[in-house]
Amino acid sequence: MPLDENRLFPLEGTARGLARALYDQISGLPIISPHGHTDPRWFAENNAFTDAAQLFVTPDHYVFRMLFSQGIDLDALGVPRADGRAEVTDGRAIWRVFAQNFHLLRGTPSWLWLTQAFADVFGIHERLTAANADALYDRINDSLAKPEFRPRALFERFNIEALATTESALDDLRWHQMIRDSGWKGRVITAYRPDAIVDPEFAGFTQNLAALGDLTGEDTMTWAGYLAAHRARRAFFIRHGATSSDHGHPTARTENLSSTDAEALFDIVKTGRATPEQADAFRGQMLTEMARMSVDDGLVLQIHAGSWRNHNPGVLAKFGRDKGFDIPTRTDFVRNLKPLLDAFGTDTRLSIIVFMLDETTLSRELAPLAGVYPALKLGPPWWFFDSPEGMRRFRELTTETAGFYNTVGFNDDTRAFCSIPARHDVARRVDCAFLATLVTTGRLDEDEAYEVAHDLAYRLAKQAYRL
Repeated sequence: MPLDENRLFPLEGTARGLARALYDQISGLPIISPHGHTDPRWFAENNAFTDAAQLFVTPDHYVFRMLFSQGIDLDALGVPRADGRAEVTDGRAIWRVFAQNFHLLRGTPSWLWLTQAFADVFGIHERLTAANADALYDRINDSLAKPEFRPRALFERFNIEALATTESALDDLRWHQMIRDSGWKGRVITAYRPDAIVDPEFAGFTQNLAALGDLTGEDTMTWAGYLAAHRARRAFFIRHGATSSDHGHPTARTENLSSTDAEALFDIVKTGRATPEQADAFRGQMLTEMARMSVDDGLVLQIHAGSWRNHNPGVLAKFGRDKGFDIPTRTDFVRNLKPLLDAFGTDTRLSIIVFMLDETTLSRELAPLAGVYPALKLGPPWWFFDSPEGMRRFRELTTETAGFYNTVGFNDDTRAFCSIPARHDVARRVDCAFLATLVTTGRLDEDEAYEVAHDLAYRLAKQAYRL
């Protein structure tokens, strides 16, 4: 079935026509993908993708979490276990399970992304079913064997200007170095993710502190040495292209303790015996320390707060982290961000991008905060809300207070490479629909709508992430 050219646009004729005109102006703009989780090894080695299942199913927790919710075992979907071993490695078998259950994705943004990727990347306009599973699997695999479907070729075909991956602070960044050494002109950069060495509740935290010391030559059992090690690793990441750091914390709590109190807290957490309250306080202190470092080295500070990560202990033990069990929680940004904002919120040298999973905070807390603090910007709808409805609600709830220019465009935050163009296309369509509604209801001039559409699709992300 062909894709509806006017999908996600308003139903009313005048607004629909304007949304279409706005979209036509910006649909071909390059993609800025400043935050995501694709594998840099793909672009370093530029090997052909293994098969359709490895491309569309096993890396995409949006897909396999929905299937798991209907009783389909992650093993049957080829999801690797915590030790890296997969119980099922037959791509065709995995694909058949996926095809048989594709209907479970109806009405979800995953359905939109997959349908568009099948059509635009592989020329497939049939609905995936059990009956055509093998034929479509073979068709995709035949394409993947061709040079024009290798990672670098697809990167260029997708018109990606810049793509950021996300690596642990302990990563050696070998794949990014290989990309740089290859001479390929595609811009794939890293982002500094220090969760493993700032979260006392992260598995192996104390061992990670020792590894940090080994990497940097600093004494990471002292507060001064620990901070110096962070600065050294951040500098290492910057040399590999990083323009941002990324922090996945359960809450938005920040602290701004005195040096003496911070050192005393560190002396507790480094033993591995911190209480939950002490662990949360330390994470909060480290957000402020990261902001302090960002003032010096220029890294944009991203805060992904409000997720109870790895909610199911059985799945965590069996399959490891990031397997779809990150669940939104209530989040208090006004009180929790205050220590950080007291210290740096008016410092124009700093850029803090906050992502939310608690939509009730958008108009009550986040938009008013971003609408007054120069250092603070609103990240786009994330995880459960990077959907047409979530994107529309985001604009409705934030624009009246924060405007467009305290937001940062769109980022796809994905592990599923072929979904990147589709995700950006959805965001561009939703934004054009919103702008068309503003124009047709007398709240924005038409010429301004064209300028804002360009900014939301391209300029704001490039500017916010210093790309």
